[in-house]
Amino acid sequence: MSKTTPGRDAGAPSATEETPLKDPVLAATLAWLIPGLGHWYQGRRSKALLFFVCILGTFVFGLYLGEGRVVYASMRPGDNRFPYFCQVAVGLPALPALVQAYRVNHRDAPINFGLWKDFMVPPALTRPGQDNPSELDKLHKRLNRFFELGTVYTMVAGLLNVLAIYDAFAGPAEGNPSNKRGEGGEASSAPREAPS
Repeated sequence: MSKTTPGRDAGAPSATEETPLKDPVLAATLAWLIPGLGHWYQGRRSKALLFFVCILGTFVFGLYLGEGRVVYASMRPGDNRFPYFCQVAVGLPALPALVQAYRVNHRDAPINFGLWKDFMVPPALTRPGQDNPSELDKLHKRLNRFFELGTVYTMVAGLLNVLAIYDAFAGPAEGNPSNKRGEGGEASSAPREAPS
């Protein structure tokens, strides 16, 4: 199944030339794995670079603000990390959080990513009867507003990628250009009918 869209790249021979969108399901899957990859596969290179830079830039900046700790998967009592459902829409860059959560939940040591020691590792919680604050409380105190800012940036990146995934699947939203233009490319001067 192949969809087409009118060519809009600079240097396109005509506005009516159509760009094949190839397989929309594969394009959407690739767009989820790496933002912009589905558009690259479809031949829409400028959109691919725009989505790659903007979405991953936003995601990485959010990780930087939160020192790599704002993206983690956890559904433990006392730490339901619902923002991760938005963050995982970025694809592969957010998947280490699932691996880290699996390792922590199965009492394995988390993977060490060198620069960020506890990269995407769910913070330890305080057990009942303990007086010391949990690691999550310490993170909030140490990072202050940057923990929430980093969370919001990474969530926004995921939600933006949802729009990019849809664009890779359905193609750009464009009207029929033949209704707007006359024979010679001029705007049609025919009066529009009033709705009844």
